[in-house]
Amino acid sequence: MNLSPRTIMLGASGAAVVAAVGVALVLLGNPAQERERRIDDRRAGDLHGIAAAASLYWARHGRLPASLDDLVAEPGLSVNTRDPTTSEMYGYRALDDGRYEVCATFAAESAGPTGSTPILQRSCQACHASGSPLGTGVDDPAAAHPGLRDLWAHGSGRQCFEMRAR
Repeated sequence: MNLSPRTIMLGASGAAVVAAVGVALVLLGNPAQERERRIDDRRAGDLHGIAAAASLYWARHGRLPASLDDLVAEPGLSVNTRDPTTSEMYGYRALDDGRYEVCATFAAESAGPTGSTPILQRSCQACHASGSPLGTGVDDPAAAHPGLRDLWAHGSGRQCFEMRAR
């Protein structure tokens, strides 16, 4: 069988496309996994927003909110308190000495340190915006919060994070 150069080029091009799609799926994960990752990022961002709001509540009132409903009712705060897929309220529990716990159910384990990922970008846009009560005009949330790089790393299933109001 004698293959023409055109046939060889078409075959090679097809193989390259298949290989590129395969590599992309390996590197990026399948669409369902990517969707779960984005939703988990939102959950972590929501918990970060709750933590920022709890700290502001602490600064204003000298105590922690009794429930997430107290944060929702607080003037000037905008907090996502419900899971984006189940609409269930995130977990929150005031402990003692300014400590509290926030919880969410994650679809998958986080990939590693969060760094300056969408989690920090989204949640810090609210707390550092110029019109916000905490407005500082910070452009790089990871630089503003270096300790948060690993703070929201999580496993799959229900995960709780113990925090301290500041």
